[in-house]
Amino acid sequence: MAVVAGIGMIVTNNPVRSALCLVTVLFAVAVLFLTLNASFLAAIQIIVYAGAIMVLFLFVIMLLNLGAGEKAVDRLGSAQTLGSVGAGILVITILAAIISVYHPQPAQSMLGVGMVGPTEIGTALYSADNPWLFPFEVVSILLLVAAVGAIMLAKKRI
Repeated sequence: MAVVAGIGMIVTNNPVRSALCLVTVLFAVAVLFLTLNASFLAAIQIIVYAGAIMVLFLFVIMLLNLGAGEKAVDRLGSAQTLGSVGAGILVITILAAIISVYHPQPAQSMLGVGMVGPTEIGTALYSADNPWLFPFEVVSILLLVAAVGAIMLAKKRI
């Protein structure tokens, strides 16, 4: 789903649709974090990147009025059905990931038994032998690419 939404983000001409495809990519990455049993990173991914940063991108797109060249004609057709199917698949995937993460087991932290504190989260996040260090860094690169893309969309054409 992340790859399909990423391709959709690149090929669409409408900047708002491109930003919404990026939101889908960010949610898919959060689901990937859940499959790595990194629920804290998944929550941060959704709250910070898919929530706050994407709202900022959409405000910039709307303030610059980048979509003003398009006519306001409703041409959804079969795209509405395809979007509904995609949304259903997204909901089922997220629910399956949440259920697989929260199956009944004793509470364990990433470094042993017990509750997870801020120091343990930082140590677990930045130690090189953990499996979610690389995906976390890939998300930061994805955000950088999205910021460069937003700047390129906002640049005036000569």
